Amino acid sequence: MSLVFTEPPFNSFCKPLQEALEKMGFKEATEPQRQAIPLIHAGENVLLIAPTGTGKTEAALLPIFDQLLRNSHLLGSGTSILYVTPLRALNRDILRRMAWLAEELGIKVAVRHGDTSVSERRRQALTPPDMLITTPETLQIILPARVMRRHLRQVRWVVVDEVHELVGDKRGVQLSVALERLKDLAGRDFQRVGLSATIGSPGRVKAFLQGSGREVKVVYVPMPRDTELWVEVPVASERDEEEARRLKVTVEVAARLRRLVELIEGHRSVLVFTNTREAAELLASRLRAARPDLSVEAHHGSLSREARVEAEAALKEGEVKALVCTSSLELGIDVGHVDLVIQYMSPRQVTRLVQRVGRSGHRVWEAPRGVVLALMADDVLESAVIASKALRSELEQVEVHERPLDVLAHQLVGLCLDRRRVRVEEAYELVRRTWLYHGLTWEDFGAVVGYLEERGFIKRRGSWLSPRPDKAWAYYFENVSMIPDTRRFTVVEIASRRRIGELDEE
Repeated sequence: MSLVFTEPPFNSFCKPLQEALEKMGFKEATEPQRQAIPLIHAGENVLLIAPTGTGKTEAALLPIFDQLLRNSHLLGSGTSILYVTPLRALNRDILRRMAWLAEELGIKVAVRHGDTSVSERRRQALTPPDMLITTPETLQIILPARVMRRHLRQVRWVVVDEVHELVGDKRGVQLSVALERLKDLAGRDFQRVGLSATIGSPGRVKAFLQGSGREVKVVYVPMPRDTELWVEVPVASERDEEEARRLKVTVEVAARLRRLVELIEGHRSVLVFTNTREAAELLASRLRAARPDLSVEAHHGSLSREARVEAEAALKEGEVKALVCTSSLELGIDVGHVDLVIQYMSPRQVTRLVQRVGRSGHRVWEAPRGVVLALMADDVLESAVIASKALRSELEQVEVHERPLDVLAHQLVGLCLDRRRVRVEEAYELVRRTWLYHGLTWEDFGAVVGYLEERGFIKRRGSWLSPRPDKAWAYYFENVSMIPDTRRFTVVEIASRRRIGELDEE
């Protein structure tokens, strides 16, 4: 007998979705879902700010899936849902989490990013997914592509996950213009949903997400009041002096290693955050040396995708007790239930500490638990202030890039490639529809147009701009990424020829 949901918000969903949720074991909504689902279901643009692990992804996608099912003529006719995340790993994680539900409902979901195979890209071109999960850079690539443009005309919903990661850098500026280009392509406004666990400037992020769209409603669910967060400074003992001699480290380091081992052994699953990749590798190595029987692995961006996925799966399955990681696990990648987060040294930012501690206590009835292991006096004081502000939800303001001309140049070439030709005034107005370019002057805009014309990327005839095919395509694709380039060196294990990861010039 099928379950009938009598409590909002699930009772507003169509029967197929309710039955699928029953099979998945959904019984009641989390607080963010209770607040956000009715608004999203009603077609409102929403910025949802809520702690990690509270079901923000489901809060965004369940009402969208419901609307898609109710408008069944949209199924199979193009890409109706665009889901943008800042990381490829997060793309894959979202696909894994939503794959079963989407298949049960007859909704086709696919991932598109730099690692997507040629055969999969061809498959998407021939039979477009109803929902495409992608990154800001890949959206830039597919916007001017002839076949994918045809599919993107269908877009009705755009979800930007971990939106705080994008607003503060040029990737976000690039995305804001891309959404306006997409709006022009679709010939209609689409519903916009932003998701984040940590935002110190909701007003700025709201304006970023809104662009030229309708008003954005903000749903804010703070950290639980019973969140546990404290700062420790391990004190050296005689035993630590013996261990320091054995490991050939200072007695202070030995004391911190002892306390780390105690905390890890006292919990089922632990994330230990460091501020650099070097610190993650060194700390994981020292923990293994201190306790060879303790199952600890490192996790950071320089490791190969395969190594990171293996480590995540091992933690989730209980084969590894702790991961020593960097910001590589700061966002919402699923590593199963974590019951303690350890921050090694001050995290330097309140926002970063909130994001990291939020990785623990993912069960609805559990509160996050975190501890900062400080090193010396200034580190202790800074950590104490940051922890205190985190518990009061006093986050740093988001610093944004206003009117960056390098991004403007790239987007103007992209707009010319989108349309093959565009009026100068129309291009100016499209860019100024975004919050970050609202104050762009006609003089600055004209200077960028002149620069692009002088470099031979576009040509201007009267009031019309058009791309120069011999140079425009190369310039556009070579400058898609706003992530600074660094030279990378592949690291391979000689015996097995297995790719371990990469080292960069830093």
